Amino acid sequence: MGCCGSTQKPREWKPLEQRKCTDIPWLLLFILFNVGMLCICGFAIATGAASRLISGYDSYGNTCGQKNGKIPGIELSGRDHTSRKYVFFLDPCNIDVLGRKIKSVALCVSKCPDTELKTYEDLRNFSAVYGSDLCSYDVQPDTYSSHSNRATKCPTLPVHPSASLPVFHRCMPVDISCYARFAEAFITFVSDNSVVHRVIAGVMTSKEIIMGLCLLALVLSLILMVVIRYISVVLVWILTAVVVVGSIGGTGILWWLYVDHSKSVNATLPALELEVAKDNQKALLIYSIAATVFTVILLLLLFFMRKRVALTIALFHVAGKVFTHLPLLALQPFWTFLTLMLFWVYWITVLLFLGSAGSPVQNNQTGLVEFRMDGPLQYMVWYHAVGLVWISEFILACQQMTVAGAVVTYYFTRDKSQMPFTPIVSSVLRLMRYHLGTVVKGAFIITLVEIPRLILTYIHSQLKGRENACARCMLKACICCLWCLEKCLAYLNMNAYTATAINSTNFCTSARDAFFILVENALRVAAINSVGDFVLFLGKVLIVSCTAFAGILSLNYQREYTVWVLPLIIVCVFSFLVAHCFLSIFEIVVDVLFLCFAIDTKYNDGSPGREYYMDKALMEFVENTRKATERYGKVEAESREMKSMVRRRRLYLMLGMA
Repeated sequence: MGCCGSTQKPREWKPLEQRKCTDIPWLLLFILFNVGMLCICGFAIATGAASRLISGYDSYGNTCGQKNGKIPGIELSGRDHTSRKYVFFLDPCNIDVLGRKIKSVALCVSKCPDTELKTYEDLRNFSAVYGSDLCSYDVQPDTYSSHSNRATKCPTLPVHPSASLPVFHRCMPVDISCYARFAEAFITFVSDNSVVHRVIAGVMTSKEIIMGLCLLALVLSLILMVVIRYISVVLVWILTAVVVVGSIGGTGILWWLYVDHSKSVNATLPALELEVAKDNQKALLIYSIAATVFTVILLLLLFFMRKRVALTIALFHVAGKVFTHLPLLALQPFWTFLTLMLFWVYWITVLLFLGSAGSPVQNNQTGLVEFRMDGPLQYMVWYHAVGLVWISEFILACQQMTVAGAVVTYYFTRDKSQMPFTPIVSSVLRLMRYHLGTVVKGAFIITLVEIPRLILTYIHSQLKGRENACARCMLKACICCLWCLEKCLAYLNMNAYTATAINSTNFCTSARDAFFILVENALRVAAINSVGDFVLFLGKVLIVSCTAFAGILSLNYQREYTVWVLPLIIVCVFSFLVAHCFLSIFEIVVDVLFLCFAIDTKYNDGSPGREYYMDKALMEFVENTRKATERYGKVEAESREMKSMVRRRRLYLMLGMA
């Protein structure tokens, strides 16, 4: 497996010359772990959890759409529900947030009510026409109006129209007011429930605008990637200027909209419109103040970092050339996102299977049937949760190794015409053949830190308001330390993958070699990472600002939409995630190029037989940096000489006075 503390002579880097399998035991361990994940899925399917999840089951343990066996002690179990294929909830809007379920009696019915039923007579007529009984099995349709327990054994009136969910046979109300009440259970800090109704209604009515703005964020990210590829030399200054102008202009427009809405608010408006207008006015005031503070901080950062911005131009220029030669790099976020989505869908599906797996148990308080896993089987959920983190990190690590392998191939190939036809595909094949164990080990190390951090975060959220100040401070400090450790390990892992792509060494050896290289170039690492990350952050800010600005204009000219708060937040969050996915690829390329550059300058000096691999633009950057260092050294030498002359003159004067 490799040992981080092993002592070896400094290795001689031989890029792309040797290739061997790395960290094979870790790959075997990962395969065994995934076999366990598949066994959990197989167990859930074999115990009938899959059919209960898809077909649904009632509150008496009967699975809808099939014939059921009798459950001892449950009177209404063991029924033939072949013709009853849908689950109907007597009170579908009664949400148990802590239990993460609908707190209502569930029945199997043959048809979901597609019209509003206001009286018990309507329930009886619906049963007579469609043969779908909406009250409990032991209540006959002709006794709906006179039954003594109709309040608990029949649905809450009025029964809203409902429709069956795709694949999952559940009758869910189509009235959005039910969803608004569901959201109110989560948003406990809102004292006025009508606000939540208007927010949810605003999202539902402006969903077309939200989808259009999310598509705009995707287009802007692709445009920015094109800009990075072709005009990277001037990108830094253009991006800085655009962000400054955009921030100042956006702040001014927000204040103008606030003043405009303030003038339109008057007491003559209807009560509902007046309340909505005041909500929008408050939201615009908050946005305007936040934008002003953000703009001031941004301008101060630009002022103090103006001299360092120029240091990243050469490296960004080379990164732009990499995207020119390797255009498939821009598609990496799509493949990674697609893979993650497929895995998350599988993981959530199995989790839902586990939620309906186990043996039927009668709840002593409600008398209804629940499925629970007892004994060691309940720990399968924890195993499944660890799999979520580890496999997700593994997928992200595969992306990093793929990008690193392609960039390393580009950097250490002197004649670019001799590169493979598709370096990305070659890097993927190399990863699958030689280095899967390395990315497994790197992902496992991140998992070891991320799981305790998530557990502490969950404990902190559960104990909020009940723990003392000391415990709260200690929990936050531990979470912060684990977060910092996770980020440091992630950065070291990225450079370890690069070292593995170059020398085909195992994870620990690569991490150690990369660490020593980074320590030797600590000042360069600090300068390039700080300025480079800041420039990429400006790119994300630009995309989010443009998307938010378009959203403000769209909602401003469509004033029939209600509260703006949640639609704009959704758009801004999505645009940031899209920008982060695309620009993170560029960030990985810059980090890989820097490590290759540091190795190149350490083991090569440009002499015959030890020629540089680096690009000409990067050579010019090195030369300019060297000249600046020499000028700075001369100034320092002259300063030291002047100080020495002053000290000697003072000494002569003191001796003369003596």
